[in-house]
Amino acid sequence: MEPTIACVVPCHNEEAAVGKVVRDLRAALPEAIVYVYDNASTDRTVDVAREAGAIVRQEPRKGKGNVIRRAFADVAADALLIIDGDDTYDASRARDLVNLLFEGPYDQVVGARRVTDDGVYRTGHAAGNKVLTGAVRFLFGNDVTDMLSGYRVFSRRFVKSFPALAREFETETEMTIHALHLRLPTAEVAVDYRVRPAGGESKLRTYRDGWRILRVILDLARRERPSLVHTVIAGALALVSILLGIPVIADFVRTGTVPRLPTAVLAAAIMTIATLVLLVGYILESLMHMRQEQTRLVHLSYPAPVCSPPLTARGAGTGPVSVRKTAASRRDAIARSAELYGGLEQGKEISPSDG
Repeated sequence: MEPTIACVVPCHNEEAAVGKVVRDLRAALPEAIVYVYDNASTDRTVDVAREAGAIVRQEPRKGKGNVIRRAFADVAADALLIIDGDDTYDASRARDLVNLLFEGPYDQVVGARRVTDDGVYRTGHAAGNKVLTGAVRFLFGNDVTDMLSGYRVFSRRFVKSFPALAREFETETEMTIHALHLRLPTAEVAVDYRVRPAGGESKLRTYRDGWRILRVILDLARRERPSLVHTVIAGALALVSILLGIPVIADFVRTGTVPRLPTAVLAAAIMTIATLVLLVGYILESLMHMRQEQTRLVHLSYPAPVCSPPLTARGAGTGPVSVRKTAASRRDAIARSAELYGGLEQGKEISPSDG
């Protein structure tokens, strides 16, 4: 059975770039269906995307995380690729990422950014990426080099087990930690990362979004590593209690009395709180393991991505899926998928296989 492939392109005011991104994706993956999710654009993004051959969906709630949440719920495919609509990533490498996903098989393949132009990062972006990636590596594991890449391919079981709780640019952080914490097989492919085309404007705000991503990391650490976080807090409280209590104990040993009774009571109360915080951490750790088991079972309820032999860019009869074969019927597939949009409004799940 032929594997199904879908591409999701989140866009907000990307009139200058989205057409090229869609055309590059269609050239690299002619058998794939390209969805452009418009995120409340005020320019001609929707018209340009349709003219380039994409199926356009609307997500009125601002934020990339909201787009990913909607797209992951709407679209089902054996391989689902996401790429930003600003043409900073090399969309022509999409075939390489999809092939690697199937060959692994992997649940996630990340396009690790390789800077090709001077000035591609604004001041602070490169340093911020390193700091945030380092924090995630420290807390969750070392299997990541570019945590914030917006160019990824996912298996069906990754998509359908991913909670997608983020609202804005922190969604990539959530994806990375989801894969690390469940120990999902992940690979990286170095892809060129270039400056935005003329007329494009970055939606990323260095300090605001950096602080938001850091808060997400801390919140995920609290939820996904509760024993570690609560042990650190309990240790800090215990240290304060000890520092307050040592003079009181010294006075008692020397005089047999407790002249500083309020300090003794405060030290005892803080130590009691530290003990409770530690116990709560262990209880939350047990609950986290139960939740993790449930997520893992949902993940395992979907089959691993399989494609043998691998898809090829030329499709010269080397496997069950060839570009020559699928490109001829692609227009009909898009038309049938467009007809199925009415089913989406009624809560149905749309898959490229439906077309």
